Amino acid sequence: MSIFINKDTRIITQGITGKTGQFHTEKCIEYANGKNCFVAGVNPKKAGESIFGVPIFGSVKEAAQQTGATVSVIYVPPPGAAAAIWEAVEADLDFVICITEGVPVRDMLILRNKMKEKEAKGGKKTLLLGPNCPGLITPDEVKIGIMPGHIHMKGRIGVVSRSGTLTYEAVGQLTELGLGQSSAVGIGGDPINGLKHIDVMKAFNDDPDTDAVIMIGEIGGPDEAEAAVWCKANMKKPIVGFIAGVTAPAGKRMGHAGALISGGADTANAKLAIMEECGFTVTRDPSEMGKLLKALL
Repeated sequence: MSIFINKDTRIITQGITGKTGQFHTEKCIEYANGKNCFVAGVNPKKAGESIFGVPIFGSVKEAAQQTGATVSVIYVPPPGAAAAIWEAVEADLDFVICITEGVPVRDMLILRNKMKEKEAKGGKKTLLLGPNCPGLITPDEVKIGIMPGHIHMKGRIGVVSRSGTLTYEAVGQLTELGLGQSSAVGIGGDPINGLKHIDVMKAFNDDPDTDAVIMIGEIGGPDEAEAAVWCKANMKKPIVGFIAGVTAPAGKRMGHAGALISGGADTANAKLAIMEECGFTVTRDPSEMGKLLKALL
């Protein structure tokens, strides 16, 4: 059991013929059950061709109809990424993962409104992960995105993070301690994105094969605090929490587009305090995440 994806997931790559799309799709196909999971690519100019044995279609809708795919991953360059997400949403896919970094905020704002409008009219709700995220992985089953597969190990610990690098850090520590992961999810650091910490924590809470979770956040925005409050009321599993950016100055954008302290509750210390109040075991040292989690089990 896993959250969002498993060995039976059927996946379309949008932007499969670009340099980044090719590189990472090949790595995903080589990982675990990837060969059976990646069933289609999309490029209107190369429809009818194939790459790595994966057929290329002219549109997401056609790819989904022909292959039964329900999930899409996007490596389309920033100017076209929001349109690529919308194409997947219009094709009624279950889940869309956008890896692209640097998608204009205005494009995402328009897209979010269109997605809400579609739902309000009774249309299918498509879950979005990203943009500007590393993707997600269910170890030994399937990975979708840019994370290094070899550091992961099948197990019962969930990982959710706004930072790609810190996702790998947490996973690497867990694997070294002999604790595998049920799933690891990178939600990305953009100000307007799809799934938030709270959505992933709900999924981990409902997953019978996840025993505990590491939740990694950053300065900026209310997401971590909202997730912590929800966890206090609902979460039945132990959680280790870490917030990146303890030394970041207010009013200065740091790294990710969403990492900007605008109010008092956006700072790392404020978020850590809320997480602690809500029953998380928090650390200010990212090298401690794995050890702390092992101690909770």
